[in-house]
Amino acid sequence: MGFMDFFKKKNSGNVAKDRLKLLLISDRADCSPDVMENIKNDIIQVISKYMEIDAEGLDIQITQTESDGNNGAVPALFANIPIKDLKHSGK
Repeated sequence: MGFMDFFKKKNSGNVAKDRLKLLLISDRADCSPDVMENIKNDIIQVISKYMEIDAEGLDIQITQTESDGNNGAVPALFANIPIKDLKHSGK
């Protein structure tokens, strides 16, 4: 995936779907959609250093899960990131 892939034009249906996903996720996490978009972009940037990924298929969710201790339910971030190929280092 190249840097310019982030600027590909999406149709309005996909844009609306992405915005709705971010709104639902941010509502669960009690943080703004801007913060969730920044998290998504940061994850894409870091993982793209090591792998070629399908950014369009990236799915990030924040859900509630039971903690190992007696803390009750805590937020958990789950990311489904389709990997196209691994980048091999020249080491």
